[in-house]
Amino acid sequence: MEKQSAGTTTSEPIRVGAAGPTQGPVPPWWRRARPVERLCYATGGLLIVSGLLHLMVFAVDGGPWDGPVSWRKPITFGVSFGLTLIALCWVASYLRMTTRARTVLLALFAADCVLEVAGITLQAWRGVPSHFNMETPFDTAVSMALAVGGGVLVVILTGLAVASFVRRPDGPTGMALALRAGFAILLLALVSGAVMIARGVYLTRTGHQSAAYDSTASLKPLHAVGLHAIAVLPLLAGAMARTPWSDRTRRTVVRAAVGCYTAAVCGALVWAVVAY
Repeated sequence: MEKQSAGTTTSEPIRVGAAGPTQGPVPPWWRRARPVERLCYATGGLLIVSGLLHLMVFAVDGGPWDGPVSWRKPITFGVSFGLTLIALCWVASYLRMTTRARTVLLALFAADCVLEVAGITLQAWRGVPSHFNMETPFDTAVSMALAVGGGVLVVILTGLAVASFVRRPDGPTGMALALRAGFAILLLALVSGAVMIARGVYLTRTGHQSAAYDSTASLKPLHAVGLHAIAVLPLLAGAMARTPWSDRTRRTVVRAAVGCYTAAVCGALVWAVVAY
């Protein structure tokens, strides 16, 4: 059996009062979390709340759901970045790396997530496109900041992915496979995102801004499906650890899930090629 993460086996602290030991109001997982992990969990929660609040704005204000200017973008990006930040923070606790490296990477990732969502949300409220928008110096600055932020995300996530392959991650049965497969699929999603940005920026700078928005459509399913593999697969491995099943059965379930997720990603990749 694979080694259990030290961060997941710490006993729950208790307070001793006049009436004897009592459970504290703070959940045990929050007590066990490192300061940078608490920061990431809180930031991820706020990003999700931001996305849901904009869903209410969309319900009141209306407007198109699709297109470069819509409330869909702050909604989907807020929820997606929030969930990804929380998931990455959690899975990073299983990676065998120095505390300093983990702290730096997670802190930078949290700051970059806030930058991306803030820029997209700002432009939605201004009623202008957030990506590939070079109409004014301010719009150009926002668009390029989002592009650079995307590049920083790729570097950080690649660093975490490399750490998962260099040293076998800790965790319950099947977690190492789930993490490595999740990171591998995530990297493919990041490549698709980088292609969308590069293609869009090129078309915009050559005077084809409308084509820049259309050029990303075929890659969006691949990007969306691959982005959340790092959350879905490890969550499944964690859920398997709570069952009475044997280690062999747990591994089989995780392997089957990895195969199914890989098939879904391959389907999205085929669609991207055909649609393009």
